[in-house]
Amino acid sequence: MEQRALILIEGHRANGPLYVRAAQRLGLCPITLSADPTQYDYLAAEKLEAIQVDSGNLDALIRECSRLNVRYDIAGITGFAGNDESVSATVGKLCQHFDLPGPDPISIERCCDKYTQRQLLAKADVPMPAYRLAANATEVQSFAAEIGLPVVLKPAIGSGSIGVRLCRNVEEVAEHTNHLLGGDPTQSSPILVEEFAQGPYYGADIMGNEVIGIAASDFGPPPHFVFYRGICPAPLSDDEHRRIADLSLRCLRALDLGWGPTNIELRWTRRGPVVIEVNPRMAGGTLSVQLAYGIDLISEHIKLVIGDEWNLRRRHSNVAAWRALLPDRDGILDWIDGDGRAGAIPGVTEVKLYAKPKTSIIRKGDYRDSIGYVMAVSPSRGETEAILQRAVDLIHWSITPFPTPAGD
Repeated sequence: MEQRALILIEGHRANGPLYVRAAQRLGLCPITLSADPTQYDYLAAEKLEAIQVDSGNLDALIRECSRLNVRYDIAGITGFAGNDESVSATVGKLCQHFDLPGPDPISIERCCDKYTQRQLLAKADVPMPAYRLAANATEVQSFAAEIGLPVVLKPAIGSGSIGVRLCRNVEEVAEHTNHLLGGDPTQSSPILVEEFAQGPYYGADIMGNEVIGIAASDFGPPPHFVFYRGICPAPLSDDEHRRIADLSLRCLRALDLGWGPTNIELRWTRRGPVVIEVNPRMAGGTLSVQLAYGIDLISEHIKLVIGDEWNLRRRHSNVAAWRALLPDRDGILDWIDGDGRAGAIPGVTEVKLYAKPKTSIIRKGDYRDSIGYVMAVSPSRGETEAILQRAVDLIHWSITPFPTPAGD
């Protein structure tokens, strides 16, 4: 009897290992197809099958899956957006080709184009920050003045907060526009210019048409949007929770989503909740939902992918929180320790370090800046936060700044 396989397009440093383990628990053989499998450390560490293939080339992926189909019974196909949201749409097209359960690629593609997404949400009267799509540096400056500073500049297509920056004055607008245009102001590239929506940040985790949980998160220091900490469930009143959940479901209807996972980012402003972004994929970290409610979103997603029945019933009610480990300088990581002691604290569920000693630390102002994280859980918010703080206080590191040229 052929072994059943789960095909994973690309990988993810946080969710990737979780998908692999969940697939194995479900009796599946996880196989990763990636343009560069070596970038995912867990593949080699766990001796997993990985095949190098251009993940942006649908025909190449079809050929590779067809070859694998000779040796395996391909039960399902899914993947990770990573830095390229188009992977999510490619997964949908692969599923259609092989007649497997999967998302609608047309809906995914519309959603991955941030400007198109906003137009569709606007038609459904979904509250959002004011926005404009600029094609060049002149239009960016004009739209920033029209909306009013500060503004947020971001690429029209992308994820992981890559290229997203708060610009508080004309000089910062010009500087970041130049960065997004690759240093050539004559170039044309779609850039979203958005009103800076100020207020607490929330993320709604959705499976199908059901809001599973709402988490609250904070960012590190501006002008970047690097997640610093989060807690699930978010400290919301019943009315606030209902309003965020209702708005999230309105987004699904406006974008014709509702198959599999969706993550919706919002801020609670003076006019109530406004939608920052709708991501047609799993959030970067899902363990907090599992710890808080006992729902393993990744396992349930895989069941959907392979055509099995899922179970989204809550099994308990706890409070989970996490903290990112963010360096305050660039340089060489001399050492990092304390993770063992932190992980031994009762209530700490995971301590993960991404960076290894003697490696270069170069902050980019996005999710890649994190060198690790700590996660904790308990029955109450106060206890969870205290456990988490004790653990974080035990982790230390040293970074030697890069040498600078004489006289610099």
